[in-house]
Amino acid sequence: MMAAPFSRIFGKVGRQLSKPWVSCQAAGRSISSRTVEVEQTAPAGSGFPPLQTFSEEETMMRDAVKKYAQERIAPFVSKMDENSSMDDEVISSLFEQGLMGIEIGTEYGGTGSTFFSSILVIEELAKVDPSVAVLCDIQNTLINTLMSKLGTEEQKEKYLPRLATDMIGSFCLSEAGSGSDAFSLKTKAEKQNDYYIINGSKMWISNAENAGVFLVMANADTSAGYRGITCFLVDRGTEGLQIGKKENKLGLRASSTCTLSFDNVKVHEKNILGKLGQGYKYAIGMLNEGRIGIAAQMLGLAQGCFDHAVPYTRQRVQFGKRIFDFQGMQHQIANVATQLEAARLLTYNAARLKEAGRPFIKEACMAKYYAAEVATVTTSKCIEWMGGVGFTKDYPIEKFYRDCKIGTIYEGTSNIQLSTIAKFLDQEYDS
Repeated sequence: MMAAPFSRIFGKVGRQLSKPWVSCQAAGRSISSRTVEVEQTAPAGSGFPPLQTFSEEETMMRDAVKKYAQERIAPFVSKMDENSSMDDEVISSLFEQGLMGIEIGTEYGGTGSTFFSSILVIEELAKVDPSVAVLCDIQNTLINTLMSKLGTEEQKEKYLPRLATDMIGSFCLSEAGSGSDAFSLKTKAEKQNDYYIINGSKMWISNAENAGVFLVMANADTSAGYRGITCFLVDRGTEGLQIGKKENKLGLRASSTCTLSFDNVKVHEKNILGKLGQGYKYAIGMLNEGRIGIAAQMLGLAQGCFDHAVPYTRQRVQFGKRIFDFQGMQHQIANVATQLEAARLLTYNAARLKEAGRPFIKEACMAKYYAAEVATVTTSKCIEWMGGVGFTKDYPIEKFYRDCKIGTIYEGTSNIQLSTIAKFLDQEYDS
């Protein structure tokens, strides 16, 4: 039986909650879940609430997703990683739970929730399987947001209900010669009467294998340089669109990453998303926002790995006492826990700033950079703490270790994040 969608469950505080979710409990214990106080506003005279203060809606959504991930995703993780394929049942359940349209308005069949709720969902999914978190992240922070903000009413009516219920979207920007230098893309769109003819290719396109619609960045006016870049909506099955084989990746193996080729792909001018020549602005804006989602992925991944490893150190006995009781081990675990907490606060702060409509680009870069670094340290340490078994596929630690590496690469490498942070610092001190 299909679970009640989140859009009907999580409304304003005080609203009657749907019965199946009233008794939802977290499906596991972690440091992060024990530090939350549920307050809608700060107590009188206390100033601003802590960053880990959640509304009732946010807490309910987080706990429900935690339970869902343990029950509906965890059983498939190993098989999906081994087969390099996302299970259809997992994809269907994401839609059933309302997790693929978190910020889409209820009038289009979405959940009608917030950006911060999306971040919490991504974090919880990543604790169980980062590949599933990637799918959910791209759908919510890139595809749905672009469609909601830029789409015409006709485009919204056509795509948003599908994106909320049964259609995956894919964001197509990177090319063989266009990675960190995103605006050097070569894919072109030439105008012919009321249509555009797209030719070129894309690489490293996430969700491509399962996507039903592609948001394609192509240059519609090469004489204008990057100011000719335009976003086009290209439906799967459009003549001339070819989806290449999946990349055989180190990590995130269940998340499809494919090449795309465009051979005289004909799209009507009404399929332009937003304004002609404004694609570069949209790409910059969405990547800035998406970096907070990547930070949440890396944070959840690291916390999930930590939550598997620490209990093992408390059970494993050597030289007559628990591994956890050795001071050298305690110091390492405490150090990693502190870094996890710092990454969490950076991520939540960036998300809250974005949601409040305040400048957040520097903070998003900091969160993405630091969370990726912490994930690298955490997963490596967890393997060491667990010894030989941590090196085997009998435990999920080695998978978290493989999955985390992409965090320092996609949606802006760590060096790109540092350069952007430095640029903002330079501006701040230029007075």
